[in-house]
Amino acid sequence: MEIWIYFTLLAAFMQAVRTAGQKQLGQHLNAMATTSVRYVYALPFAYLYLFVLLDIREQTIPSLNDTFLVYALIASVMQIIGTACLVAAFNYRNFAVATSLAKTEAIQVAILGVLLFSATLSVLGWLSVIIGVVGVLIVSKVQFTFNDVFKNPGAGFGLASGLALAITTLLIRESSLALNSDLMISAAVTLVFMITVQSILSLLYVTIQNKQQILVMFNQWRLCLFVGITSVLGSIGWFTAASFQNAAYVKALGQIEFFITLLLTYRIFKERISLKEYVGMFLIMLSVVILLLWA
Repeated sequence: MEIWIYFTLLAAFMQAVRTAGQKQLGQHLNAMATTSVRYVYALPFAYLYLFVLLDIREQTIPSLNDTFLVYALIASVMQIIGTACLVAAFNYRNFAVATSLAKTEAIQVAILGVLLFSATLSVLGWLSVIIGVVGVLIVSKVQFTFNDVFKNPGAGFGLASGLALAITTLLIRESSLALNSDLMISAAVTLVFMITVQSILSLLYVTIQNKQQILVMFNQWRLCLFVGITSVLGSIGWFTAASFQNAAYVKALGQIEFFITLLLTYRIFKERISLKEYVGMFLIMLSVVILLLWA
């Protein structure tokens, strides 16, 4: 298999595990502080990864040109905005609708990639993305009509979240490519730069919003460390995969995360999987098979 596939599978698995940790952490911290943890506690490990990688590949840090700086800074802010929009959606009724719409990130990546960066997909590539998104919506166990979407303000935040995260993914790829360096190194440099910016911005916000949360972040260091490590491993996967392959294909394969999350959930809580969820899981796996074998 190609290298991007391994890194995408690493990212999908680690993100599923990290999400479980963040849910538990959410019992102690507010939304923004929980978001901040994934950056702050991941930061030292991101730097460690970069310097080890530089030594192994006998490379130096490439020059951070203007194109890289613009793309990486926008990506850093867009990822925070995407998270904030998702949190805002929770303040409205039927927030399940909003969170499901946020899961349309993969199809938005494909569309925006074509419109903004001329990132073409094959017919089977489009089919894989669409089938995967439908499968994810089914697995998320929410029922809604288009009327619900237009009447629910939270749905707008859900779509905005998916849009912001889609832009983030595309800009991560463009940032990495702009360095014109070894792709493993450029992905690592992009990761370190973005996490550094996001750590500073999120900590400033948490300090202004509720500085007591900073103390809680230190008191809950074990759980925060777990979230930080799984987060950085997931980010290494996403950033590296997006550097090697079209971002739409990476996100299409990455939808297997929801399959993994569902299996982990039912494995831990011993709950039964419904027929509808089996259908959703089948569609996700079908999209992956189409992507890997024919797209």
